[in-house]
Amino acid sequence: MKTHPSRDRPEFASPRVGRERLADGGFILRSLDALGPYEDHVCAYLERWAREAPERAFLAERGGDGNWVELTYAKARAQARAIAHSLIERGVTPEHPVMILSDNSIANAMMQLGAMYAGVPAVPVSPAYSLMSRDFAKLKHIHALVAPNMIFAADGAMFANALDALALEDTHVVVCGDAPDRFSAIGFDALTRATPGAEVERALSAVGPDTVAKILFTSGSTGLPKGVINTHRMLCSNQQAIAQMWPFVEKRPPVMVDWLPWNHTFGGNHDFNLILRNGGTLYIDGGKPAPGIIGKTIQNLRDVSPTLYFNVPRGFEMVLPHLEADDGFRDHFFANLDLVFYAAAALPQDLWSRLENLSLAARGDRIVMTSAWGSTETAPLASSAHFALDRAGVIGVPAPGTEIKMVPNGSKLEMRVRGPNVTPGYFRRDDLTADAFDADGFYKTGDAGRLEDEDDPAKGIVFDGRVAEDFKLSTGTWVNTGQVRIAAVSAGAPIIQDAVITGHDRNEIGLLVFANPAGCAAVTGRSAETPLGELISEAALRRALADRLQAYNESNPASSTRIARVLLLDTPADIDANEITDKGYINQRAVLERRAEQVAMLYSHDPRVIRLDRG
Repeated sequence: MKTHPSRDRPEFASPRVGRERLADGGFILRSLDALGPYEDHVCAYLERWAREAPERAFLAERGGDGNWVELTYAKARAQARAIAHSLIERGVTPEHPVMILSDNSIANAMMQLGAMYAGVPAVPVSPAYSLMSRDFAKLKHIHALVAPNMIFAADGAMFANALDALALEDTHVVVCGDAPDRFSAIGFDALTRATPGAEVERALSAVGPDTVAKILFTSGSTGLPKGVINTHRMLCSNQQAIAQMWPFVEKRPPVMVDWLPWNHTFGGNHDFNLILRNGGTLYIDGGKPAPGIIGKTIQNLRDVSPTLYFNVPRGFEMVLPHLEADDGFRDHFFANLDLVFYAAAALPQDLWSRLENLSLAARGDRIVMTSAWGSTETAPLASSAHFALDRAGVIGVPAPGTEIKMVPNGSKLEMRVRGPNVTPGYFRRDDLTADAFDADGFYKTGDAGRLEDEDDPAKGIVFDGRVAEDFKLSTGTWVNTGQVRIAAVSAGAPIIQDAVITGHDRNEIGLLVFANPAGCAAVTGRSAETPLGELISEAALRRALADRLQAYNESNPASSTRIARVLLLDTPADIDANEITDKGYINQRAVLERRAEQVAMLYSHDPRVIRLDRG
């Protein structure tokens, strides 16, 4: 096992928040701590650590023999510069950048950093658009918009169908292994063997804070994906803010085992750059929170004891049973851990309590658990809970340099963001850019928040759902879909994997349930291989779910919180239909639109609907 020195409980900067009240009843929150100076570009991080810790491992991944293969900071710098030379030599430009189709890997990281050294945007694209999609519509849209001069696909054979769907004339295709004969591919090694010259220095000297570092595409929750421009200023100011709020990351290099995809801002900006900025080591986790793949994550965590652990709620849900079943693994996992951080969706309280109980058993104290809030457009951090939390929901206070405007919108306060971490707009979509900002230059997130304590903003903002997702019952009562969903998922564990709240202009709240196959199998005693349709038809399962949700209703009897009817869905969420992102986050609006028939069934007398008695 790879071990790292134990650390004391993390030191956080004390949250200090100012509030400016506005005439419309809203207000602006700001950190009273000024943002310190930050680097002009991400490449400066790699340059620093290649000088100061050249032999320290920067990245590590599993090799073909199952052992860890490490890349030091010095070798990473050399590779990034060689790739930059190769890109310049092949005519890759900011107008025709590098499109990356593959999962996280050392080669993926080097392609992105090499592009940045050359002053060319990196465009990491969700592998799901290539490997899980049937029509490649999103991939084709992104390709047409970006018009890349080079496409990187680590495995040419795996991505062959996706590449076939694209117009590749005058486009360089780079692969790590063999590619099908019909592609004229360049080997990744050919790029790294180049000898960089003065042209790389000239290109790097032209890179500044406003140079585009990446174009990250949103999940396309309301249509085709939008390309969010990410400048070096956004990325570097974000990391400076994190370091000011979490000063412990500068005192000892962080160690992480992380699967979060680099085509998303959480994994690709927050986590990757946190390691790079602070000279840490990132063990690339080839696993994911999905059946059949989570085993890779568990093996990696058995090998490496991290100092920071980041995940989405679904990831914690799948890791926890392994920690609970093996005391040695549990103790190893928590041995050097500074904190646990969740994002992308609220962490159900039952998962929260189980994590705390495990840390108590492992080391006699509760692990620090915290979260943050932001979006692809904010690189991603806008607010951070740089203090220990005791429950899910609090998303912290504005990061240094960031302003959060709370604007009255119906029954809620919409959160809007302004600061150096905010995107200048959407790639080649001036129309979307104009609509995204208000008259004061604040980015309109569409998320809602409220203060935990109206008299003390330093106690943090509570996430209050999406402004557009809340609805009124026929009685005129508002339903906070975010709160009800979190509570329902927690109450229905382990049967419910995720859920969508219904009831707009109806008399009562309903629940469309995406079931957790493993949880359903465990409750029914059936094999994990049992088809989902059979599992959700089991009378024992339906009774168990009804009992769990009835217990929730007893504590939440109001019409705005009480769940009256439930329908278990026999098909998973569909990524092509925008129902789910590849991080596993459900898009409520898309599900309701696509499954209108199931919503109608939910409010009928169909025997498949579970009716909950009024207690």
